[in-house]
Amino acid sequence: MKKDTNNLNQCETTIIHEEDVKRVSAKMPDDEHIRDLAELYKAFADSTRLKILTALSISELCVCDIAAILEMSSSAVSHQLRVLRQAKLIRDRREGKVVYYALDDNHVTSILLQGKEHIREAK
Repeated sequence: MKKDTNNLNQCETTIIHEEDVKRVSAKMPDDEHIRDLAELYKAFADSTRLKILTALSISELCVCDIAAILEMSSSAVSHQLRVLRQAKLIRDRREGKVVYYALDDNHVTSILLQGKEHIREAK
């Protein structure tokens, strides 16, 4: 007999494990925190932004350098940098007329490395 795969993720009973529900509910972050976290992950959800973050994990770079590495226009790179800056994933510093970009802190590097490790282990 063919197994119904549509119902594999459904409980077969309607028993609520009250202690588990209370314990987990007490540790759940508020909705604002969840929205902020979703916004953070949205910034990672674009391959161009991930390429920029990866490049910046190797070295501090200016817009022109990033554009050359990614073979994109400076304007397109600037748009992505704006998104990353708003997400507080990168910081900038001015040296004369040149603005250099770098990852904001070690947390960003950790997120990138953990993602790479997860993908490698999942294969």
